[in-house]
Amino acid sequence: MPGPGPHMIYALGSGQALMHASNGRFGPHHCVTYAINAFFGPDIGSFSEWLTSSLGLGRVFGSSVESWIHDPFYYPLILGFPLSLLYSWVSRFLLHKGVLDSFSGVPLTVRQCFLLVFAGSLSHFFLDHLFEENGHSTMYTWILSTGWWKTRAPINPDAVVVIGLLCSTLIGGFIYIYRVKLLKNARKQNRNRSSVLILVVAIVYCVWCGAQIYWVSPRRPAVGEEADLGVLVFLGVFFFLPLWLCILSMNSTRDVIDYADQVPL
Repeated sequence: MPGPGPHMIYALGSGQALMHASNGRFGPHHCVTYAINAFFGPDIGSFSEWLTSSLGLGRVFGSSVESWIHDPFYYPLILGFPLSLLYSWVSRFLLHKGVLDSFSGVPLTVRQCFLLVFAGSLSHFFLDHLFEENGHSTMYTWILSTGWWKTRAPINPDAVVVIGLLCSTLIGGFIYIYRVKLLKNARKQNRNRSSVLILVVAIVYCVWCGAQIYWVSPRRPAVGEEADLGVLVFLGVFFFLPLWLCILSMNSTRDVIDYADQVPL
């Protein structure tokens, strides 16, 4: 599976992009908290198993900890709240001592820390599921199983029509929402509309693919040989969801503006 370098570089690189795109609402404290949990967070379980096996003490305990903690959802559910209390305190300490800037002048709250712990855990497994067990991890195997690999995939006319309509609706609706004659005060509302459009089309797309794979007998290729159902579910859970959690953890625009007004020129 990926080592410390890929996990840390992926998380810090993503955090840096969010920091620039958000004009400082996603600050250095966000980046560090997110990166630590994307790098070492769920591996606390693996480290516990290695430590107990090396010391020869508590092997059963270490093994049980590994199975519960090294999981994208159990890790934040079990350790999320206590770690959030710790990270929030560390954020206040670093800001008070002038060690790490926050761009807003305020430390991370417990809620923000929990969102970043959860996002970091999912981002950790974004890499793990793709690049562990010689490409035969349970998640990666399931993703590929939603494709059609045994023979040449037949082209079903109804699949062409349904997928064509969904893709046309997606791009056509997006262009219509952001048409040129758009009032400035409606831009935020239309960003929400475009997000709903993408989410609805993605859900209908997944329902179509799932119906062809699991409900229709005999099974039919949903979109030719493509494993679209597995890819969309994987991206939704391990890419878009942590990105959304990071966005939810951002400071308010008022915090950044107030801080900018306080900084001497």
